[in-house]
Parts: sequence; C-alpha cells; structure tokens
Amino acid sequence: MESCEILCVDPESPDQNTIDRAAALIKKGGLVVFPTSSFYGLGADALNVKAVDKVFQAKKRDPRKPVLILITCLAALAPLVRSIPETATRLIDAFWPGSLTMVFEAADFLPLNLTGYAGRIGIRLAGHPVASAIVKAVGSPITGTSANLSGKGACTTVAEIDSCIKDQVDLVLDAGKLAGGKGSTVVDVTVTPPKILREGIISGPDLNYRVSCGDVETG
Repeated sequence: MESCEILCVDPESPDQNTIDRAAALIKKGGLVVFPTSSFYGLGADALNVKAVDKVFQAKKRDPRKPVLILITCLAALAPLVRSIPETATRLIDAFWPGSLTMVFEAADFLPLNLTGYAGRIGIRLAGHPVASAIVKAVGSPITGTSANLSGKGACTTVAEIDSCIKDQVDLVLDAGKLAGGKGSTVVDVTVTPPKILREGIISGPDLNYRVSCGDVETG
C-alpha cells in the first residue's frame, strides 16, 4: 500500500469534513488511525469481517485475542450483547463515557474474528471527541484497539506508530501528543462478581466502591 495520508485534527473540536472522510474510508472497509483519550487507536468497521481481518494483519495480532469496539451512545449497546448485567449498569452509570472497557457475551451476529472466536466482546463508550465523532459518522461500532504491533507499547504520538502499521492504513488523524498512561481498565461482566482483567486509569478500589464492597475481584 502507498504511504497513508496524514491529516491534522483538532482533538477538542474536530473538523466535520475530516471526520466524514475518516468515516467514509471505514465504511468502505479501510483502516484509520485516530486519537483516543490515552493512545492512538486503529479503527475499522467492527461488523465487516474482512476489515477486522485487516486489523489483525496490521497489528500481527494472535487471531484468538479479541479486539475491543467503540460505541457512541448507550442505545447501541443492547443489540451487541446477550445481556447487560445489573453490575454492568452500575459501572456504566459511574464511568461511561471514559476509560472503562467492559467484556460482555457477544450477540450472535458479531463477526467471530472480532471476538477471537470466544463469543465475548469488549465494549467502551467513546469519550474522546474525535473517536466519538467518527463512530457517530460511521453509524455503527468501530474497532478501538491500539495502533501498535502486538506486544509493543501503545503510541501517544503519530511519530511513534510503527511503519508496518502506517503502511497498511488508509488515513491517520494526527491530534498531537496524547495523554498516555495506563489506558482503559478492562472488566469482565460475564461473571459474578465482575472481574478486573486489566487495571488501567480506573483503579480496583474505585470499581469496588461503585459496584459494592467485595463485588469486583482483581486479577
């Protein structure tokens, strides 16, 4: 693939034409690098099997490891999952939109490669203005996995993104240096009590407090 196009984007008030261009590429099955609250993400149409395959190929990711998806409104969640447990609702009320990814039982229509062939899906309500705008313009969920080779560190600047990634994407939206840090906290809500799979920006004690004492396990 020829060198991808890089467009600067205002992280707080993105130009709609730029957003529409990114969304159009995603709808056609392309890949777009975009900013999230912590790191640059790799976006594709989460409902397009071939586009999801491109994400795995670009990242050199184990196909058994699922990728998370981003939604832009709470109404979009229910059709994507088998159920929304009460504890998940409490966490949604407390932390969405933002740095909490929750793992649900995936709805049957979601691509198997998206879920790592395990029937579960990580979902986050997009909090970053650019990410949220892209999902809204696409009109369906997009992948939100970090724009890095599997096993390598996530990137806070476009310059840090590996050339192997850039060579396989159609567009990069450059919002400057991002916050970095721990990234999103990942919680499995398919089990009772919910289990923290990765502690990130939101701490275990904060999650415990929001759900109820002893309701969330770390590990």
